[in-house]
Amino acid sequence: MRLHRLELTAFGPYPGHEVVDFDTLGADGLFLLHGDTGAGKTTLLDAVAFALFGGVPGVRDQAKRLRCDTAAPDLHTEVALELTIQHHRLRIVRSPEYLRPKRRGGGFTKQQAKAVLTWVHASPSGHAPEGVARIDEVARTVQRLLGMTKDQFFQVVLLPQNDFATFLRADTAEREKLLEKLFGTEHFQRVEGWFRERRAERRRELEAGRQTVGELAARVAQAADQEPPEEADEPWLAGLIEELTASADDAADLRAKTADVRASAEAELREARDAVDRIRQVRQARDDLAELDRQAGDREAWREELAAARRAVPVVTVADGLRRAERAASEADRKAAATLAAATELGYVETALADDVIRLREEAGALAGLVDEQTRQEADEARLAEIDALLADATAESARLAERALDVPDRIADLRQRVANAADARASLDGLRAKEKETAAVVGAAVALPAAERDLLAATESHQSAVDKHQDARDAVQELRQRRLDGMAAELAAGLTAGESCPVCGSADHPAPARSADHVTAADEKAAVSAEQRLHRLRDEAADALARARQEVGKLRDKLVGWVDPERLHAAATAAVALAQTLAAQHDALVDELVALDGEAARIARRQAELGQSTAALQAEKTSLAELVGERGLRLEVARAGHRDVRSRRVRVIELLTVLDKAAEARSAAEAASTRVAEQREVLTVAVLSAGFADLSEAEGAARAETVVAKLENQLASAELRTARSRSVLAEFPDVDADAEIDLAPLATAARSAQEAADGALAAARVTADRVQTVRALSDRLRAAWAELAPVEADFAELDALTDVVNGRGQNVSRMSLRSYVLAARLAEVAVAASERLRRMTQGRFSFVHSGEAGARGTRGGLGLDVLDDFSGQTRSTKTLSGGESFVASLSLALGLADVVAAETGGAVLDTLFVDEGFGMLDAPTLDDVMGILDELRAGGRVVGLVSHVEELRQRIPVRLRVRKSRTGSTLEMTA
Repeated sequence: MRLHRLELTAFGPYPGHEVVDFDTLGADGLFLLHGDTGAGKTTLLDAVAFALFGGVPGVRDQAKRLRCDTAAPDLHTEVALELTIQHHRLRIVRSPEYLRPKRRGGGFTKQQAKAVLTWVHASPSGHAPEGVARIDEVARTVQRLLGMTKDQFFQVVLLPQNDFATFLRADTAEREKLLEKLFGTEHFQRVEGWFRERRAERRRELEAGRQTVGELAARVAQAADQEPPEEADEPWLAGLIEELTASADDAADLRAKTADVRASAEAELREARDAVDRIRQVRQARDDLAELDRQAGDREAWREELAAARRAVPVVTVADGLRRAERAASEADRKAAATLAAATELGYVETALADDVIRLREEAGALAGLVDEQTRQEADEARLAEIDALLADATAESARLAERALDVPDRIADLRQRVANAADARASLDGLRAKEKETAAVVGAAVALPAAERDLLAATESHQSAVDKHQDARDAVQELRQRRLDGMAAELAAGLTAGESCPVCGSADHPAPARSADHVTAADEKAAVSAEQRLHRLRDEAADALARARQEVGKLRDKLVGWVDPERLHAAATAAVALAQTLAAQHDALVDELVALDGEAARIARRQAELGQSTAALQAEKTSLAELVGERGLRLEVARAGHRDVRSRRVRVIELLTVLDKAAEARSAAEAASTRVAEQREVLTVAVLSAGFADLSEAEGAARAETVVAKLENQLASAELRTARSRSVLAEFPDVDADAEIDLAPLATAARSAQEAADGALAAARVTADRVQTVRALSDRLRAAWAELAPVEADFAELDALTDVVNGRGQNVSRMSLRSYVLAARLAEVAVAASERLRRMTQGRFSFVHSGEAGARGTRGGLGLDVLDDFSGQTRSTKTLSGGESFVASLSLALGLADVVAAETGGAVLDTLFVDEGFGMLDAPTLDDVMGILDELRAGGRVVGLVSHVEELRQRIPVRLRVRKSRTGSTLEMTA
């Protein structure tokens, strides 16, 4: 992975648009990022992390505050990163979620987060050429290309020294958390959890099986009426069944013996009771016959009284019937007179009662149909009133809708035109703005042209003056050189000294040295040459200024070609932009208003159609209903016949008909009752004579109540039955002595004792037999449960031991879980890779030592990390290192960890690394060694960025990116 370009706008402390060209910064392989504390150095690393993963390292990610507080309100917060991963160049543009001022009205609105990934060149296989525009898809694409997660990237590429210093001195638990985050050993943790969950599941199964066995053993012991053993097993169960079987056999033998004894005692008792019963029957029969002989006279009188009573029964019955008939005839006459009086009160005048009843019944039947019509008439009249009200409401609503619909088409047409104008304005806004910008540039050119022409004139004059002066100086130099050549003899003569050799001829005599009135020295020539060279530079500078002035005037004149009155055109363009902006701002509101108005027009049209349909239907219903009501009203008026309505007339007819029906029935009943009285008198005369009585009074005197007759009959029948039964008993037992006595008490006591003994033996035998049967059934289930539990216990023992080993317990003497074991292996690789750099940074003194031993008091091991001090040959705790030593060790550990993680993930080669702070604690030799390691990294093709305040690094590293801070925000300045 190599970074090329980073752009950030309104991000962190940077209020404007800043650009970092990593290709320029990384040309030498090493660059320094420096600046004041809080200026925003680490924010640049955060911007890289945010562009890739949508988050920043550490606790800063929890604040969710990435927008610059001092940025302009309309400036969009955005980070753009262009980089190459696995030979694929891509550009990521990402914006965070933040609050921005509303464009209309006051307050703030939420700006949603966005992310877009585009391929600068061809897209990789399996990826869409147009890139990715979803936040989650961008994150997944970056992670797949890099081959590492967000946390791994933060640790591997953005090497945070403070975190690694903490990691260097951390205990096993803290070190395990970071290594898990880097090496992604969550699946090993899931394996550990799987074993624990499976063990818990199997333990529940085992406990359930053991509970089932315990419950069955308890039920077996309960069925055997014994206490359950502490540990039930097969010998206990077999002995229990054998003991219960023997007890059941003994109980069966006892039951048979007691049953025989009981049968013998019961037979003796039955024979004695039969003898006592025979004696009682003979004695009772003898006493009954004696008593019946004494009552013979009474029984004869009962027979005569019973015969007379039986003859009087039909006479009394006929007499009672005659009296009832007489009372019924009198009551019928009374009712007939009363009903006729009631009919008279209703206005009835008797003519022919039967004919009147028939006539009134027919009249009531005819009025019944008219009553139904009266009901329908009332309902129809109410419906007509309801229809009139509905028609009035519909007419009023139609008028209101028509009034509302009058101006709707004009309003819709006007709104559509305004929406079209706003849409045209929105579409033309970019072009109008470009036109405004173009005319502004032309106006600026027109304003700047006079000054540029004046500058050109001045530059022309300055250039001409410089040319003239330089030419004069050049001529002067030539003249001086010629004069110097001409006066060279005089110059040599001036250098002659008496007694010394001449440099030309070698003579020590100087008889006639040359003389010159216009002597030019070398200093004079040098001064003239210097003046000429100075004027030449001024001439070149004037020529450059003239060229620039000409270029500026030409450029301004080119801009003005074809333009007439640009200021007027610019004012018109500015007004057009303002108008288009105003119209475009109204577009959405106008569209909403148009949609609402269209909906209102549609609702009015629908309602008008509904009202038209309902009004037509109501009008048709009213017409037909009015005709029907009129016709029916005529019929009902005739049928009313002076009454309030037909219903009242029918009620009066039915009332009179009811009374006449009762009068006819009463009259018929009176006539029938009178006939029955005459007939009953004749029957009574015949009945008295037939029964053998002289008259009715004699017959009524012989009559007896039914209870008396029944009593006489029962007394006579009972006497005859007792006589027959007593004689039968005496004939059946002729040899029985009625005065004999038999004692049953001893025999009953013996039989009761035998019964109790037999019942007890039977109950005991049944209990023991049921107990044996129950215990045998439960024992079969218990043996089956033992058979099912044995493999479960064996499997659980194996799983329990394996789970303890996987989770660092039990037989695992190193106390390392599976996850810790994997992390320990990775830490060992990190220690080897880090030791190589640590030895070189410390001139071979220190190297890392990985320890796999368990911790104190049985704590987990495998993640120990110490240093070996070559000076003393002793292994030291990392906590004993000094500040500078800790930094060197942390940096070595970070670089080694970066190499191992990159190799472990199989991701992209990390061509760009950042090291954040920590160099200020190093002495000069150690700093040289650290820089040597960093030089090796960049020699291998990597670009290393150092984040530091150390002044010496500014002298060592020529490529620097400085962050300047101010009250309005931070800016970037690159030195290459």
